[in-house]
Amino acid sequence: MLTEQRWRERAERHGERVDALVADHLRRRREGVRHPVEDFLFTYYNLKPAQLRRWHPGVGTVLAGRGARVRLEERFYTELPGGTVGLDTEAFLAARPVVAFVERLLSSVASRPPHLGCFGLHEWAMVYRTEQVRHDRVPLRLGREGTDKVVESHRIQCSHFDAFRFFTEPARPLNTLRPTREGQTAMDQPGCLHANMDLYKWAYKLTPAVPSELVVDCFEFAREIRTLDMRASPYDLTAWGYAPVRVETAEGKADYMRAQQDFAGRGAVLRERLLDVCRALREG
Repeated sequence: MLTEQRWRERAERHGERVDALVADHLRRRREGVRHPVEDFLFTYYNLKPAQLRRWHPGVGTVLAGRGARVRLEERFYTELPGGTVGLDTEAFLAARPVVAFVERLLSSVASRPPHLGCFGLHEWAMVYRTEQVRHDRVPLRLGREGTDKVVESHRIQCSHFDAFRFFTEPARPLNTLRPTREGQTAMDQPGCLHANMDLYKWAYKLTPAVPSELVVDCFEFAREIRTLDMRASPYDLTAWGYAPVRVETAEGKADYMRAQQDFAGRGAVLRERLLDVCRALREG
């Protein structure tokens, strides 16, 4: 149970933290400036900055004090014994059957060793033999022909469906795996950058059951991974202040794998925290 003073302090710190994280994005949005790296966190992942800023204590934590009663106007909050306010677990589970899927997926990923040999080549496969690139205002670092040669000279082994589905048609047969939406729980693995970025997606999809501090932890983690994802991509982002990770070279591959290993370890901690939320919901 959190006293009113305590939960108000947490909510205030959370708001300040989010404000600092989204300030540049909001400024660019007002100015109509697109960002090839960070916009992904607000377009592919569709939680709005105002929603990210809204603080929730999460399952298992109740709010005391008269001020907590305003939460009763929000979905999934209910009055609990002693006049406290907290999550209506039963109503939340009834409305969000995705909880069972998220727990199954995260548990499956956590049970596997990380695979570190993909070298971020999914981004290269997304621009293979096509003029229709996502970031049409950003040049390709090796040019069209050089980019295609990198794809053709490497073993592509992308296991994440939401990356694979953006491969160009000529690139799809080059992938050694055939990820599908239905097979996601069987194929996602903890070394995958996209599977780790998606911890943010699962965190906000389980809001307000997930403590908002954990949602923002996952957001910051996804932001850091996205930076590596694009630094290792075929795009030349030096004008945006990003030095390339040259995965077409042995040195670049080693740099990528070291970062990937670090993300796998840190992702495991966040994944377990999200699983704790799933278990708490299931156990009521």
